[in-house]
Amino acid sequence: MVRLYIFDMGGVVSQNTNVAPDIARYLDFNGARMAEFARDDFIALTTGAISAGEFTRRFSAKSGRTLEEDLLTRFFDPELDPEMAAIVEGLKEQARVVAGTNTITPHYELHQQKGDYDVFDAVYASHLMGLAKPDPAFYSYILDRERCLPEQAVFIDDIQANVQAAGKLGIRSFLFTGAEQLKKDLNKLGRSAT
Repeated sequence: MVRLYIFDMGGVVSQNTNVAPDIARYLDFNGARMAEFARDDFIALTTGAISAGEFTRRFSAKSGRTLEEDLLTRFFDPELDPEMAAIVEGLKEQARVVAGTNTITPHYELHQQKGDYDVFDAVYASHLMGLAKPDPAFYSYILDRERCLPEQAVFIDDIQANVQAAGKLGIRSFLFTGAEQLKKDLNKLGRSAT
């Protein structure tokens, strides 16, 4: 029996959330070079260990480019996917549905202002939890708060590593490739997604 659905936000329920390509173009960096400067600090940012301002300062120092503004916020323009929001609403008639998202403070706040999280029963945000996917503790934290066993939960994400990590804990997990495939996956569980 499914008691809990955990949805990733960016790339699943909300589109246009990946700011990296726009930032790379703006800075005239290739993606690999940008990742080299940002990787470790981005993990610290998504777990709330550093602020967006500190991330920008560190990125400037490592890249040799003085950034006068927070580009992670400048290029963030998320759009709630209405078809996915409808799937979430439909599932709420059968079980609790929560967001389990790797995010940062300014992105989280913008989603809140736009009401994007309103579709969920609860939101578990990495920067507030101090944990980020694919760390197994991220999923365990949500299961503990929701008082749910792994086998009673379903996890949906667009990143394979995150799906695999949840699956290793015994959570039924689906790699998100689109709303139509997700409906098929959920129907296999005997749950209608419409």
